[in-house]
Amino acid sequence: MEVTVSELDHIGEGAGEDTSSRATPVMAQFLVLKQANPGSLLFFRMGDFYELFFEDAEIAASALGITLTKRGKHMGEDIPMCGVPVHAADAYLQKLIRMGHRVAVCEQLEDPAEARKRGSKAVVKRDVVRLVTPGTLTEDNLLDSRSHNFLVSVTRNKATGDIAIAWADISSGELAVMQTSSNRLSADLTRLDPREIIAADTLLAEPEFTELLDRTGAPLTPLPAVKFDSLAAERRLKEQFDVKALEGFGSFTRPEISALGGLLEYVLITQAGKLPHFRPPRREVASSVLLIDPATRANLELTRTLGGERRGSLLSVIDDAITAAGSRCIASRLSNPLCDPYAIANRLDEVAHFVADPSLREDVRKLLARMPDLERALGRVAISRGGPRDLAAVRDGLMIAGHLAHRLGGSATISGLPENLDHICETLSWTDLDLARDLDAALDHELPAFARDGGFVKQGYSVDLDENRSLRDETRHVIAGLQARYSEISGIKSLKVKHNNVLGYFIEVPATSASLLQTADKAGLFIHRQTVASAMRFVTTELASLDQRIAAAAEKALALEQEIFSTLCARVDARRDLLSKIADASARLDAAAALAEVAERRRYVRPRVDGSTGFTVRGGRHPVVEAALQDKAAGSFVANDCDVSGDARRLCLLTGPNMAGKSTYLRQNALIVILAQMGSFVPAADAHFGVVDRLFSRVGAADDLARGRSTFMVEMVETAAILNQATERSFVILDEIGRGTATYDGLSIAWATLEHLHGENRCRALFATHYHELTQLAAKLPHLANATMKVKEWQDQIIFLHEVVAGVADRSYGIHVAQIAGLPAAVINRAQQVLERLERQGAKGPTSGLAEDLPLFAAAPAAKRESAVEKRLSGVVADELSPRDALALVYELKSLLAARQPS
Repeated sequence: MEVTVSELDHIGEGAGEDTSSRATPVMAQFLVLKQANPGSLLFFRMGDFYELFFEDAEIAASALGITLTKRGKHMGEDIPMCGVPVHAADAYLQKLIRMGHRVAVCEQLEDPAEARKRGSKAVVKRDVVRLVTPGTLTEDNLLDSRSHNFLVSVTRNKATGDIAIAWADISSGELAVMQTSSNRLSADLTRLDPREIIAADTLLAEPEFTELLDRTGAPLTPLPAVKFDSLAAERRLKEQFDVKALEGFGSFTRPEISALGGLLEYVLITQAGKLPHFRPPRREVASSVLLIDPATRANLELTRTLGGERRGSLLSVIDDAITAAGSRCIASRLSNPLCDPYAIANRLDEVAHFVADPSLREDVRKLLARMPDLERALGRVAISRGGPRDLAAVRDGLMIAGHLAHRLGGSATISGLPENLDHICETLSWTDLDLARDLDAALDHELPAFARDGGFVKQGYSVDLDENRSLRDETRHVIAGLQARYSEISGIKSLKVKHNNVLGYFIEVPATSASLLQTADKAGLFIHRQTVASAMRFVTTELASLDQRIAAAAEKALALEQEIFSTLCARVDARRDLLSKIADASARLDAAAALAEVAERRRYVRPRVDGSTGFTVRGGRHPVVEAALQDKAAGSFVANDCDVSGDARRLCLLTGPNMAGKSTYLRQNALIVILAQMGSFVPAADAHFGVVDRLFSRVGAADDLARGRSTFMVEMVETAAILNQATERSFVILDEIGRGTATYDGLSIAWATLEHLHGENRCRALFATHYHELTQLAAKLPHLANATMKVKEWQDQIIFLHEVVAGVADRSYGIHVAQIAGLPAAVINRAQQVLERLERQGAKGPTSGLAEDLPLFAAAPAAKRESAVEKRLSGVVADELSPRDALALVYELKSLLAARQPS
């Protein structure tokens, strides 16, 4: 499309006049569209460029590192302007989105030639066709193919305080919702890792709530509260899924419906009235997912390291998926481990089947290597943003699905398929081969990225298209023939047929030969059009007619291709439910086969996860550390057992030297829990434990200066969360509690924390410490056992064996670690002298008798813990309850009481 120079002139027209009271036509159009899209940078399409003006131009020029110029005046001031080429816009969009900007994309809705028919200074019609925000991306080059791109909606019922979150990935069609609570909202948001969060403007007006959402690091987008009205949301959901009632999808609460409705409204706004294809909303129950608080998730480096990198995370070790969708599935399972032993067992059955049948695993993975990203291709087609390559992805995906179903079905005759794989096989067998064949017949081998480029329909698919293409593409042969004929007629061997945008096709001859075309017998054939230096140009009626037919043929050919493309997209969209299920099934199949591949290569075993409260791991290993050692050929990882069975010894107090591997041991057992409950084999010789409902860790040291918290304060906040929330089914790892303060302060806190975990939380826990005084508690606390890291002293050197054994450490060897770290010899010698003196004094210190006076703070009775019923009643104003509300409250209180009863 050529640049509309006349419109650029409109921007600058009247540059020398007083423009303080009026805007030029183009600027008036820009300002109207800008006012309708506040908070967004407006990409204003002008020919082959997206132009930005005023403050938008200044922001974009600075962010993108492009030249800021100016064009004309408005209100007496220069108009700042910058622009980016349309063909390279995606790269600039990606940079702006990553920097937290929103972009409104304004396109030309008509050809400039159409606008000129209304007058020489008519303005091309334009409108915003989409809002590009972090949570609504669909383009492959703007997305991480291995990660979900979740948009999250958060709502809160003002009357009850109930909170719900809905999340969607519009690039893949996933849509889900759950009810949560204020004390777990942060954990739920962190596991989703949203790219953008939307909420009612009234909710975001509350600083405490906004601060909580801000911790995710995702941009917050306010919407008018009316967009979250539950009745309007229910209507929107019924319209979207063409149903009369929502009960077929689940029993949704009003806050959940509100969250879903607000999310769909926002997507509708950003996509300019076009909703993508969403799978029916999936209702998730909070108790069905292993809860991992944000601090634990970060410390365990599940999907990224503390430095923000994928490499070195647990995900980087276990993600051996062939397809991008398979990688997203594995990442999702890792972020959302299950709490249902039956569902966990079904996933483990999938992995076990592929471990037991290497030939099947190899064949399936070879087929999956040809499987495109069907989910995201469907997402683009649904919102009219797809291209020929997306249709090819549908074609290839359907073909591969049929092959996968055949291969899986063939394996069933040998050993049978597990339940999940059987469902996957059945879904893949539904493939629509007729649609695949039609797409194959229509699409050429080499495909452009965009339908507007043309050239993607196969020769022979459309007779009309082939005829127009033939005329368009055979121009050279036709022109060469005409040139030869005209040269023969005129007798001018140097005669040439040329083309430019002004004259179209014309004949050019040297000025000295022009008279030969102007003789009486040839004047009627050759018509003079232009004289240039040393040459004259002529046209013929035949040439002019050919010029029109060639131009019309090119335009007609492109229009026919666009029509064929639209028809094929409509056929794909009509089968989107089936295609979406096939895409999901292939992703789950890839995940299962990939986890089996990892299990086989890294010697992982199938864990047993049941409803008990036991926890026994034999020969456990840290998956990431072990993988790093293998990659560097730096030796083998030392495996260790762990036994914190709930009915015997549910607490393990671990002492030992620095650098001996205490933190690694703690983390590896937490990671084994996560791997097992996501449905993966685990790095161990054997693992058997009862399902964990919440996983907590307090390891590492970091401050939070932005919120005014010291390292010790962060440590105490995280410890408080554990002591207030851990249940009998939780698994807790704590490392060096109390080390951030004075010795006796820290010892006291660690001591009291250990007592509380034992007597109140009654959870399974690993507690690493350098406070050797705590080991005395094992004689008084029946469910506490001591363990230590084994070391060997040899020739004045300390050798860390990285073995966990029963017993206690007699010292920490901190000075030895300081020595190998490079502290000066004088410092090491002086430290040794000070240590020896302190140890002599410490033997007479007051801590040796503490264990005989349990509990430590007996003089101060523990504060009474407020029950859930008391907490609920404390906020009730009886005089404001209607009879119906009172009855509902009674039922709620009875359910809270029932939840307290032992099972």
